[in-house]
Amino acid sequence: MELRQLRYFVAVARERNITKAAQLLNMAQPPLSRQIQMLEEELGVPLLLRSSRPVKLTEAGRVFYEQALQILGRIDQMKAATRRVGLNQNKIVSIGFVASTLYGGLPTLVRKLRQHAPALDIQLLDMASVEQIAALKEGRIDVGFGRVQHSDPGIVGIVLREERLALAIARGSALAEASAPLPVRALNGQKLIVYPKKPRPGYADQVLNLLHSHDVYPESVHEVGDIQTALGLVAAEAGLCIVPSSARQLRSDLEYRLIEGDRAKSPVILNHRLGDNSPHIELIKQLIQDMYTESPPWLDTEHHLPTRPKF
Repeated sequence: MELRQLRYFVAVARERNITKAAQLLNMAQPPLSRQIQMLEEELGVPLLLRSSRPVKLTEAGRVFYEQALQILGRIDQMKAATRRVGLNQNKIVSIGFVASTLYGGLPTLVRKLRQHAPALDIQLLDMASVEQIAALKEGRIDVGFGRVQHSDPGIVGIVLREERLALAIARGSALAEASAPLPVRALNGQKLIVYPKKPRPGYADQVLNLLHSHDVYPESVHEVGDIQTALGLVAAEAGLCIVPSSARQLRSDLEYRLIEGDRAKSPVILNHRLGDNSPHIELIKQLIQDMYTESPPWLDTEHHLPTRPKF
C-alpha cells in the first residue's frame, strides 16, 4: 500500500465521483480506477459502491477513509514540523473556533497563551463545530472550541461550560417590553432566524431541537450563514434569533432576554486528538483552569450554569 493510493482514495471519497477525482488529480480515469481496485484487492474488501450515483462508500470504505485522513494529516504535520525545525521557525498551534466563542473566554485564553509561550505561533481558524472534528483528524488544527457534542472515538471532547441561551429581539417589539426570562412557548408562531445554514448538524439544530422538545413551532424558520447576519436581520425586524448569552455584546441596538429552562443552554466544548499530550495542549488546559478560578465577568452565574471543566 502506497501513500499515493491513499491520496487517490481520499480524492474519490470526497468527490463521490471517479471521473471528477481523476480530473482533480490530473490523471486519467482508468489508472485511478485500477489503483482503487488494487487497494480493494490488498484489503480483501470492497471500498466503493460503484453502482450508485454518486459513488458511495461501503462501511469498510468509511473506516478506511477516516484512517486515511488521519495518516495523510499526520504526514503533512510531520513535513511542516520538520521544515520548521530545519528553518529554525517558531512552533505553531492551530486553534479552530466557532464565532460565538469570541464573545466568551477565547480572546483571554489566546492572550494568556501568548504571554506564557511567546515563541509560539498561534493560528486562529473560524470553522463550524462539525468541521473541527474533521480538521483535527486531518491534522489541520490542534485544538477546537465548538458547541456540538460528538461521538468520534479519536477525538476527546471536554465540556468547558454550559452557556444559557438568550433571545435577540428588535427594539420596540412586544417581546422587548419586559426583561424577565422568557418561556420557550413564547416563541410559538414567531418568525425565527437560525444559524449556521451549513454544515449540519450544528448550533441551528440545538435551537430547533429545543423548540421541538417543548412542542413549539415557529411561523417560519429563516436559515442564514452566521451570527452576524442573523442579528442584522433581527435588527431589521425580520424575525427573532436565539443566541448564546455571551453574544449579547455583539450588537447594542437589540434587546436580549434569557430563555427559561435547564434545556435552554449551549455547551462550549474543547476538542483535541486522543493521545495528543503535547505541551501546548497541556498548557491550554492549565490556562483554562486558571481562568475559571479567577471567575471572570464573562463567566457570571446569571448567564452560565455552574459547571467547570474536568481535565
